[in-house]
This record gives sequence, C-alpha cells and structure tokens, in this order.
Amino acid sequence: MAAVTPQTQPPSTSHVLLTYPAPYVLLVTINRERAMNSIPFAGHMEMGEVFDWFDREPNLRVAIITGAGKKAFCAGQDLIELGKIRSKQVNLKPAEMRHPLSGFGGVSRRMGKKPIIAAVNGFALGGGFEIVLGCDMVVASPTATFGLPEALRGIYAGAGGPARLVRIVGIPVASEMALTGQPISAQRAKELNLVNRISPSQDTVVDEAIKLANAIANISPDAAIVTRAGLKESWETGSVERATQLTIERYNEVLNAGENALEGLKAFAEKRKPEWKPSKL
Repeated sequence: MAAVTPQTQPPSTSHVLLTYPAPYVLLVTINRERAMNSIPFAGHMEMGEVFDWFDREPNLRVAIITGAGKKAFCAGQDLIELGKIRSKQVNLKPAEMRHPLSGFGGVSRRMGKKPIIAAVNGFALGGGFEIVLGCDMVVASPTATFGLPEALRGIYAGAGGPARLVRIVGIPVASEMALTGQPISAQRAKELNLVNRISPSQDTVVDEAIKLANAIANISPDAAIVTRAGLKESWETGSVERATQLTIERYNEVLNAGENALEGLKAFAEKRKPEWKPSKL
C-alpha cells in the first residue's frame, strides 16, 4: 500500500523535512546536520506547528522524529545562536526567544493526540534527550547516546526532561545522569526502559521505527488516540484511578458511538480486516 497523501497543507518548514514513508505515517527529520541537529528558536516554533498540524491531519496516525545524518539525533538548543544573542550579535525580540507550549522541538512537554516515535540515530543530548523523553516510543541506533549535560555548562534542562526521567528510571539513576552530565549508551538506555528496541544497525533505525509505526497505524485511529490519552493521563497525574476517570469522561461516549468502534466489532464478527475511517476525535 502506498503512503497516504495528507488532505491538508502542512506548515512551511526550513528546519525540518517532512516525508511520508508509509501509509498514515509522518517522518519529521531535523535537518541541521552541520549543527548536530541542534535547534534554534525559530525551529522550535516551526516544529510545534508541524505537530499541531499532524494532530489535525485526517490521513496521518503516527509520526516519527529523527535527525539528519548519522552523528546526531539532536544535540539540544542551538548554543551558537544563543551565544550570539547574549553577545548582542543577533537581536531577537523576547517573543522570538521561546519554545511553544508543547516544549522543546514541539515535543518535550506535548500532550497532543497522536503518538510520536523517536528514531534516535546518534547523540540525543540536552533538549534532544528531552524530545526523546516526550515521545511515546523510542527506537535507538546501536551507536545512540543519551544525556543531560546542561549542568556541565552551568544551565538547567528546563523542558521537562529531568522530571520525566525520574518517572521512568527513578531518583538515583536520574540524579546520576543529570548531576554528572555523563551520557549513557543505547544498551544502557534499553536496560533502563528508556528505549523500546535497538535497531540492528545505524542505517536501519528509521526502518525499525517505521515497522513500529505501521503496527500502530493498523489499529483504529480512534482507539489509538483514546488509548494514548489514558497512558498520558496516568503519566501526568500519577494516579491510576484519576487517569482512568479522566479518559472515560472525555472519550468513552464518543468513542463507542463512533463508526470505527462499530467497524471493529463488525469486522471481528465477519472475520475480516477492518476498514478504518479517519478519526473525528
């Protein structure tokens, strides 16, 4: 089956490339290889717009984010730009020196509707690691590394990374990573449940992410949105019961009344593959 063409026009981009490698799948490539895919302020706003559009686009169900080249997924904030701003070589208005509400790269603090998979092809450092921590699933290259080196530079990882890291690995390991600034390998990240799987080679990390994306794209797009909402609510509230209540109150009636719920049950009874409609949630 060929990749599905979006129904709506995506935002104009200059810091990321948008491609459609499989049906219902968006691939976002941070396209700043010479700068280790670090992200300038304008890039954050652009990426926030991209993922907002992704949530609205009927023909897209799952996104993958990766970095151009083999060296870096994302090395964090563009410190060269930041240095020029602080030395007055570059003048940006205060409104231009911020991240979207969805966080670093439009991902690190994102609630959103649809899942994002990180395909980590190299260094994921600082804000780059915070992007990874904001994704729903992670596929890593065998050569990928993860770290929060901000403290080594006298600054703080303020895009939600430290708090989310604690929720995944606990205080002792999170403290070691954040307070020493030392990176960890892909294998260590997998042992700590930061990574779902490691690709066979550096060249296949996106391919492995596409396999995972295809599995998600094959389920009901309504069910994917609601199931993810339940997972994210639990992550944010820290309460199993409250997360369940919030998800049911928000989605249960509209999900069960939707055409995809009916189609799923009908296809099961008829022993055939469901033909899902674009989500209206």
